[in-house]
Order: sequence, then structure tokens, then C-alpha cells
Amino acid sequence: MNAGGGHANWVRAVPDEAAVAVLAASFARRVCAPLVIFLEGDLGAGKTTFARAFLHALGYPGYVKSPSYGLLESYHAGGKAILHLDLYRIEDPEELDYLAIRDLYDAETVLLVEWPERGINHLPAADLKLRFDETDESHTISCFAKSAAGIEVSNAILRDF
Repeated sequence: MNAGGGHANWVRAVPDEAAVAVLAASFARRVCAPLVIFLEGDLGAGKTTFARAFLHALGYPGYVKSPSYGLLESYHAGGKAILHLDLYRIEDPEELDYLAIRDLYDAETVLLVEWPERGINHLPAADLKLRFDETDESHTISCFAKSAAGIEVSNAILRDF
């Protein structure tokens, strides 16, 4: 799936979890609330690994579990409220109405969404889309900026590398 069409602002090779953590830490330094980041890719491609590394880079000291079963986990770290949403198990996007995402997401919040295509029309618009791709030979993360805030973060990350 193409992350919203168009060309990626940049693509980074991430050969292992350590490389994903370095990239996630760069995002943690650059992201300001409010911001919506869609995490797209196949099962096992690194979306939850990125979210964990992002939260730990913000200073969250505890275990970051996958929200696959509960759908939503909420954190406070680095002076930010972080909502981590995993939509893999939902059947119908209208199920999101019961989570009250639109009420929980505010000007002080960063929203990370795994499997955002399952929540079409029930999620705030993405500022950034990160596409996680893997083959036998490589793992990459592609960044697609979708708003002025997303472009600012994307460009700052590009300068980091």
C-alpha cells in the first residue's frame, strides 16, 4: 500500500531494532503536540517497535505494550500526552466512536496509529505517515509529510541524518 500517494519525503534503511530506535529518538526530539502519525506496514514490520522506542526516547520508563487487544494505550512522557492506537483487530471503523478518540486527542497530544486504514473517516487527519517495509534483504521506513507540521518534522529528521 502506498502511504497516501505521492513520493516519500525520505526513506531510511533500518536494518535492526537499534536503527529503528535511533530514528524513533530523532522523532521524539522533534515532535510537538498536536501531531498525528500513521504507522503503516505489514505485521511484524516494526510499527510497535518504533512506538516503544519513541516513548522510551521521550523518557517513559515503563513497559510499552502493544495495544493490539485493548486498541488504545495512553502515556505521559517528555511533557507530552501520547495516545498509541492499534486498529488491527477492529472490524468496522465505527468501533472507534466507542473509544472517543476525537475527545481524547487534543492540542497537547501526539497520536500514533497502527493500521490507520482500518479507521478511515474516524481518525484525525495524519500529519505524517511512516511506511514500514521489509524484504529478505532490507527494512526501510519511508516518511510522507501530510501537513505543514508534518513537513517541519520530516525536514528536521532529514537534517539529523
